[in-house]
Amino acid sequence: MQEPENGEGEGAATAEVQVNEQPNALIACKVPEEVFNARHLKDQFEALFRQFDASASFQFFKSFRRVRINFTDALTAAEARVKLHKSDFNGKEMRLYFAQSVHIGSPRLEPPKPEKQFLISPPASPPVGWEQSQDATPVINYDLLCAVSKLGPGEQYELHTGTTTTPSVIVHVCEDDSSGGEEETEGGKRARPKIIQTRRPDYAPSVKQ
Repeated sequence: MQEPENGEGEGAATAEVQVNEQPNALIACKVPEEVFNARHLKDQFEALFRQFDASASFQFFKSFRRVRINFTDALTAAEARVKLHKSDFNGKEMRLYFAQSVHIGSPRLEPPKPEKQFLISPPASPPVGWEQSQDATPVINYDLLCAVSKLGPGEQYELHTGTTTTPSVIVHVCEDDSSGGEEETEGGKRARPKIIQTRRPDYAPSVKQ
């Protein structure tokens, strides 16, 4: 097998790839409204492009005043744009642009990835290998509970010794004064205090006749 000399074969392959990547359609912008309404003007408009490709097809978008012209190959589309871009048609300048087709991923709507399906509401099955995490055991400071239980009314317990940058934390136990104002019955139980309802104010008409 003979290798191409001076990189001619490589350049031809590169040129072929570039040509194939070019779009084979043009977009005519700011097309006169008469083209969409008058049949003879529409035939004249199509004839301008059929001289480059007899099999060209047209899509008219009246609301946007645009026309899409589809050619059989990209070279024909490029030739038509070079010769007709900014040319005069029916007294107005015609502008032509290549129709860019953008494909983002698959043309069909794909389901989400399996590792993200458990976030859907309502939730689907969890991913394979997923296990529910156990709640950690709460930390109970038994030394603190024991020290607080030994405190009597009026005493205090220092939880944290203060430093030059942090304050000290001290627990003060309040004295038991819940018995004030309550009477004890014969059984040794305190009588429940009576709830005195708020008296309704006297009615006084505000409008004098």
